[in-house]
Amino acid sequence: MKFSAIIGFIITIFGTINCDVVVAAPSQALGYEAKYKQGFEHFDYVNPDAPKGGELNLSSVGNYDSLNPFILKGISAEGLSGLMFETLMTPSLDEPFSQYGLLASDAQLAADKLSVTFTINPKARFYDGSRVTAEDVKFSFDTLKSDKAHPQYRYYWADITQAVMVDDSVVRFEFAKVNPELHLIAGQIPIFSRHWVKDGAFDKLSKVEPLTSGPYRIESYDLGKQISYVRNRDYWARDLPVRRGMYNFDRITYKYYRDATVALEAFKAGEYEFNHEYNSKKWATDYTGPRFDSGDIVINTLPHKNNAGMQGFIFNTRKELFKDQRVRRAITLALDFDWSNRKLFYNQYQRCDSYFSNSELASTGLPEGEELKLLEPFREQLPERIFTSEWQPPTTKKPASLRNNLRKANRLLKSAGWQVKNGQLTNGAGEQFSFDVILAQKGFERIMAPFARNLKKLGISVDYRTVDVALYQQRMDSFDFDMVVSSFGQSQSPGNELKGMFHSSSAGQNGSRNLIGISDPVVDAMIDRVIYAKSRTELVTAVHALDRVLLHGDYLVPHWYIASHRIAYWDRFGSPDTLPLYYDVESWMVASWWKK
Repeated sequence: MKFSAIIGFIITIFGTINCDVVVAAPSQALGYEAKYKQGFEHFDYVNPDAPKGGELNLSSVGNYDSLNPFILKGISAEGLSGLMFETLMTPSLDEPFSQYGLLASDAQLAADKLSVTFTINPKARFYDGSRVTAEDVKFSFDTLKSDKAHPQYRYYWADITQAVMVDDSVVRFEFAKVNPELHLIAGQIPIFSRHWVKDGAFDKLSKVEPLTSGPYRIESYDLGKQISYVRNRDYWARDLPVRRGMYNFDRITYKYYRDATVALEAFKAGEYEFNHEYNSKKWATDYTGPRFDSGDIVINTLPHKNNAGMQGFIFNTRKELFKDQRVRRAITLALDFDWSNRKLFYNQYQRCDSYFSNSELASTGLPEGEELKLLEPFREQLPERIFTSEWQPPTTKKPASLRNNLRKANRLLKSAGWQVKNGQLTNGAGEQFSFDVILAQKGFERIMAPFARNLKKLGISVDYRTVDVALYQQRMDSFDFDMVVSSFGQSQSPGNELKGMFHSSSAGQNGSRNLIGISDPVVDAMIDRVIYAKSRTELVTAVHALDRVLLHGDYLVPHWYIASHRIAYWDRFGSPDTLPLYYDVESWMVASWWKK
């Protein structure tokens, strides 16, 4: 998923990387003309006259043990990245991939497209009053690309070779190759003061308050229990068009709860004030009572056009058990989504049918035209069905049925060398087919139960359990699992982040998002075509091809998505009249709502 953050004179590149002339404009966008023009006053999805003041109480499930959101070890506190750290550029929530100046007052892409130069806004200040300098920008970039930071940053910025201080206010990022999005993702680098780190080891820096330039700083915290942020009344960017009407609460506090059930009861009791509900059963049955009847608590669904990406039961293909694609496809056939949607989800969901669900990036039909040209050179390495049949998730809607799906699954397992003996699926060595599923939320246990029953009909034994959040994260980082619930969130303009999700270079890197362990030269090639697409049209075509290859790899059991945000909140807030198009609802609420 894209990092974020921005205003001033910046350049717009209309997807043409071979031109010699760079046109000055107040924004930069990837493959299209940016919406907001020079001199705009504020984003459409904010209220520029929103009053400042009041407190906001929010929640988080689990715990935290770190004030550093950029390292592999530990779990960082909620709110750190969004409230404290800023980037050179900031995105618009109305566009697939546009940026406007924040810490940078202007930027210039070199004619050869091999570097971009940012000028730091002379007003930019850290909360201690010190200037944000080119040295801080270079230090932040060098630190995040080092082995002391989370490896995802090295993958994301792999083609940015170095940051060069031109002078105290100007920094240049140099690129290893021409890449249409590099000048934009350079604008997403989170900036912090070099004085935060001093001479210490960055990967050990977990209990020292970050020195940042954002609208808030830490007021107090109790590790694992809560953290409070206070608004910086001298915030340097409060009058910039990209910040007008935003960050209105004087204090924001995140309270931590043991699990989602406990948290919901705390919400009803007024311990915190806004809740984004992910559980369909709770949404259908638990948002009732006197406070709802009186209107003290408001419930609402807000539509969005977010790329829903893909969520599913993830196979760890590093495990010998899941190396055979036939086995993975057989297990996929055992999930009865249609039954679950009726009986468990109250018909609130749609099945994920793409790694880019709910967007124009989702592949449909059969490959043709330019997409077919991308795939044709790899025909011998791809299953023939990519070219002959449209991928669809298994269904039990009539005339299909679960029984028919399980029969297909049984045939696939037999062809892979597995047979049922005494009710247990075993291989030629007599080993039983069994695996574990670790969960981070107890709510998934009710979803696993019918899935496990269906697998048992195939002779497969499944053990599933919910573990502590810290242990869960540790096992994810080290790929110590058989199957896990996870998601691959996507932006409206995918690019370098795909390397950390699906590229062979990240398959063996602890802490990467390549949980599946995909190491496929065709996937690598398609990711490169996405990253180096010269226009929005080329990017969409390349994403379609990548999506098709991933889907036909049967790397996960697809889950579901919903094209709206389900929210509840105490009736104490005002909100803008206009919704963004692409947004995380809690982040937008924190940034744009205000206390009545």
